[in-house]
Amino acid sequence: MSNKAKKYYSPTEKMAILRKHLIEKVPVSELCEQYHIAPTAFYHWQKLLFENGGAVFSNGGKAHAKPSDQEEKIAQLEQKLQRKAEVLSELMEEHIALKKNLGES
Repeated sequence: MSNKAKKYYSPTEKMAILRKHLIEKVPVSELCEQYHIAPTAFYHWQKLLFENGGAVFSNGGKAHAKPSDQEEKIAQLEQKLQRKAEVLSELMEEHIALKKNLGES
């Protein structure tokens, strides 16, 4: 695979390749040759699967039932940004009012 462009596999494709090895007992060397992937990449995918596979079972098999920590953080930051925008708007209104009052005196 020296001059060929690197092939990127989707999560679904990676699972299909891993499944062929784990369930259909296709040898890793055969899969790596067939899909032009390095054995280290294959074993990395497998490691990730086993390390993160428990998440599927932790919430009753519903992959997106609970928002991720990152999604929660984004929501909190959006709320904080909205509050800051409201405070800034109020301050600007007060500033403009004060300028008008001082200008009229």
